[in-house]
Amino acid sequence: MSAPRVTLFDYGAGNLHSLAKALEAAGAAVRVEPDPARAVEDTDALVLPGVGAFAAAAERLAPGRERVREAIDRGLPCLGICLGMQLFFDESEEGPGRGLGLVPGRVDRLRARRVPQIGWNAIEPAAAGGGAPDPLFAASGLDVAYYANSYVCRPAGGDAPVIAWSEHEGDRFPAAVRRGRAVGVQFHPEKSSAAGLAFVRAFVASLTEGAR
Repeated sequence: MSAPRVTLFDYGAGNLHSLAKALEAAGAAVRVEPDPARAVEDTDALVLPGVGAFAAAAERLAPGRERVREAIDRGLPCLGICLGMQLFFDESEEGPGRGLGLVPGRVDRLRARRVPQIGWNAIEPAAAGGGAPDPLFAASGLDVAYYANSYVCRPAGGDAPVIAWSEHEGDRFPAAVRRGRAVGVQFHPEKSSAAGLAFVRAFVASLTEGAR
């Protein structure tokens, strides 16, 4: 069986190299694409990397925003990391621009004294509506992860898309969300030691296991 094809959308994020290495180690064939419309062509999955500012990333996404949204709506698997997860939402307090609107809500600054949050924090996996943890958390056993963020996502209309939580100085926020085969994580799995890399492997493995 050939390696799953994974496309990293390059909007100027700073962690492409480490993320590409983690995906390749998980068995993916990785390409980097700066054109958002082309990023969803001839690929088995899209990855939105996680370093940068919302406004700049939204500007780079804008020319292909509808193409990306349509591809994900049709079932293209997607992993959004940190800023990439924030692009799942409608808008951000950090700056102007439109996200993909996959999850209704907005991105707000952490309600904490120490911002940004940099370092390790606990993860509380919780399937939407209760029950078993999301398969990616069940497969990886990830319960602590590395964060580097000043902003967090606030879903509108309830917690239905939230599949894991974290807390920083009393501010409880979504650590991960899922919409179909699109998964967003506020943490950096590629920097989260063995369990984080296991999370990446579980995502890559899911590409050959069929839609959930």
